[in-house]
Formats: sequence, structure tokens, C-alpha cells
Amino acid sequence: MAPVHRVVVLAVEGVYPFELGIPSRVFGAADGRYEVITCSVDGRPVRTNSDFSITVEHGPEALRTADTVVIPPFTSTDVTAGIPQVLVQALASVTPGTRLVSICTGAFVLAAAGLLDGRPATTHWMVADLFRTRFPQVALDPDVLFIDDGDVLTSAGAASGLDVCLHIIRKDHGSEVANRVARMCVAPPWREGGQAQYILHPVPETTANGTATARQWALENLHEPMTLTDLAEHSHMSLRTFARRFTEEVGMSPGRWLIRQRVDRARHLLETTDLPVDEIAGQVGFAGGTSLREHLHAAIGVSPLSYRRTFRGTPSPTH
Repeated sequence: MAPVHRVVVLAVEGVYPFELGIPSRVFGAADGRYEVITCSVDGRPVRTNSDFSITVEHGPEALRTADTVVIPPFTSTDVTAGIPQVLVQALASVTPGTRLVSICTGAFVLAAAGLLDGRPATTHWMVADLFRTRFPQVALDPDVLFIDDGDVLTSAGAASGLDVCLHIIRKDHGSEVANRVARMCVAPPWREGGQAQYILHPVPETTANGTATARQWALENLHEPMTLTDLAEHSHMSLRTFARRFTEEVGMSPGRWLIRQRVDRARHLLETTDLPVDEIAGQVGFAGGTSLREHLHAAIGVSPLSYRRTFRGTPSPTH
């Protein structure tokens, strides 16, 4: 068996308890593949942003033993006051090459330590202006859920911490393990890192006259060519009404949604089968391998071959 991967969570003064617990909850559900421990900069109890403090079992020496370090968020008041030098010094003890992960305002700690200089990063959109002012050397993108820049991953607020942790498991062990963990945590198995942090349009009320039936039919027949007219007919609506209602319910146009579903299905097949690219393209409704390559690259910036190499778990015994 592969050695257990050690995740060290650094609890900072003013930490949010919910996000502090995410790494333990998510990585701890991966069937023993990860060991999660929590530390503070001095080994003493840590004040949370709620009405209690927490006691940790480890001090900063734990950071030297980490394969991955996670920094959860802390209160905006503490962020505004500046990052204590003791935090920067603690991170200096992390072994080079260790994977670094921040959730929400945890990115301020990484940036203060110079670990995000010249790199893309994200944080909670509410503190984006402050972050940009304080760390202009960081390529901030405040509109996404998380950014994977190899050995450094930054995520937005609250639930995006779940997304980035599941993404790491998917990257380390493949989608089947990540999906099992997501089910254990009763969480969505996959949200794109590039997905917007928040949606400006209101969520419409569910009605019997919605587009859910058409969407279900489309998902069951992705391998078939289909048009907007086909979808509208399954909802018993005119084209114009269907397009408007669909966008209200889903937040994107029918065409864009359909492409996303086909790309997602292709990704699943790339991860779980040895099927050739052309055959996968046919099974998900693309005209051919070239079309699949173009849409996959547009969605996540990689080729089918690169994606398969990255996200396959244990190689198939036929290889």
C-alpha cells in the first residue's frame, strides 16, 4: 500500500470552526489514505470566531512533517489587522515541495509569507479588494471557487473548502474514491474550480411546467444528436419560452448546459474506462474525437490524454 499522506491543518486565531473541520471530515472519509492532524503556531488553545476556543494536540513542529498543509479562514477583523509574523515564521518551517492549501482568508497567510507571489490565487469575494491592495504581486481571481496551481491551491469561502478537498482526493486517487467520499459527506462530488463563487440571479420556484423533464431526457440520451427544438418539445413549450425558462432554472443557456453535460460524461469515461477518445466522443454525443478534444480543452484546458493520465486512479491491469 502507498504510505499514508499526512495533512496538517494550521489553526489560526479567530478561525472559523466549520472550515477548520472540513479537512478532517473530507480526508478522514477516504478509507485511511490520509492522516489529518491539527496544530497551532505555539501548541496552545486557539480562539475561534464563535463563543469557544479549541485545544490542539500539536505545535508548529507538526508543519515540518506535512505532505499537505491546510490553512482555514479566520475573522475579517484579524485579517484587517494584518498577519502576525509568527504565522509567517511557522510556514517557513514547511518542507519545500509540500502541497499548500488555503480556504477563504487563509490565502492572506500564504500571501504574507510570499508563497503566492506571481501565482494565481483566489479568496472570498468580500475581501478581494483588501487582498488585491495588500498583495498586488498575486494574480488574484475573486470570481472562482478554487484555483489549482500545482503545489499551491487556494479556495473561496465556506463550502468551497469542501470542493478543493474533494478535488485533491480526485487528483490523488481518482474520481471513484472522491465520489465515495462525497457521498459519505453528503456533498456534491464535483464542482468546477472555475465556477462562479455566487449567482446574481434569483433561484426560480420549481413548477410542474419547468424544464426538468427535458433535462432528464437529454441526460438519458446524450449519445444522440439533439436540438433545442427536441428539448422544447419534451417540455411542451415554444422555443422562445423554453429557452427563457431553461435559463431561469439552470442559470445558463440550453446549448451551454448540454455541452457541459457531454463534457462531464466524457470526463467520467476517461477516468473509469480505457475506451478510445473517438468512441467516448460518440457515446456522449460529440461529432468525433476532434470535437471532444476542442470542448474538453475549452472547459478545463487539457487534452483527453492528459486528463486521463492525471485523474485515473490505480492503472487498469490491461495496461
